[in-house]
Amino acid sequence: MFLNGNRLKEVFHRAKKERFGIIASNVVFDSVIRPLLQGYQKQSSDGLLQMSSGAAKYAAGDSKDLQTGARLISAMTKTLASQFQNSGVGLHIDHATPNNFEFIVYCIENDLVSSVMIDASKEKFEENIRISREVVRIAHQHGVLVEGEIGYIKGSEDEIVSDTELYTRPEEALEYVKETGVDLFAASVGTNHGVTKGAKISLRLDLIKEIDDLLLAHDIETGIVLHGASGLTVGQQQQAIANGVVKINKDTRYQMEIARAVQAYWEKEKDAIVRPDNISEDDYIPDKSRFDPRKWLIKGENAIQAAVEDLVQVSGSAGRSILL
Repeated sequence: MFLNGNRLKEVFHRAKKERFGIIASNVVFDSVIRPLLQGYQKQSSDGLLQMSSGAAKYAAGDSKDLQTGARLISAMTKTLASQFQNSGVGLHIDHATPNNFEFIVYCIENDLVSSVMIDASKEKFEENIRISREVVRIAHQHGVLVEGEIGYIKGSEDEIVSDTELYTRPEEALEYVKETGVDLFAASVGTNHGVTKGAKISLRLDLIKEIDDLLLAHDIETGIVLHGASGLTVGQQQQAIANGVVKINKDTRYQMEIARAVQAYWEKEKDAIVRPDNISEDDYIPDKSRFDPRKWLIKGENAIQAAVEDLVQVSGSAGRSILL
């Protein structure tokens, strides 16, 4: 079932109270959306799909029209999610910068999304607050949740690129959340966007707890978000959740899973479309039963579904859908 912002708020409230995490998965096209929704359903877990501006541009084709791409991704998500009753899923805009302010407003006002992220973290602190507050004002009028961020997360994801990392200061986190009214807060604690190994990064899981404790001490139950989490170990993710994280973003993991599965298929079935050296051109006939895209795309989809099922088990959200 597709969850609007108000229902999604219930999901994060329960996750915060019971200390489990919601896996937020970046998507671009149906071969990623479908297996993710099936995985959430199989595990009776709620989830969140995320589209970046880059994903929306890709979905739109040559026009790269953000609005067209967003409508397509939203329609696919809502249509496929309508099949499932044991899990709910929302749609989120990931890492939208101030340059994409009009895109955020378009998605909010046209009921395309359940939540949005305004990433003004590269602006001065006061300007970040001003921009974030305005997004919250518009979004909350339509029942849409807002995620905000301060600090830098190293690495690259679509249009977000940073060569450095800047850890979030708890006092600034408290001020930002109080002044903006965001529903979710992305903390910079040492994770990286892209391909990383959790054992090799300077991860400050204690900082998550400091921020969470400070927010709770001021009666603020805003959930904390962990970006750049694809390379983290199971223990690191579970400790982050115990310390206050309610939303864990995943993207690179799925890209790697689908690439591995499709590559493995074609290493084995290459002769279905490429003539072997020991067969003449006259004797060679491509094998449609193996090069049909449905034969090899399903391998990638199965790998993505297995990955998200594993992730919801790690995060503790399996069997905890608000729809049960």
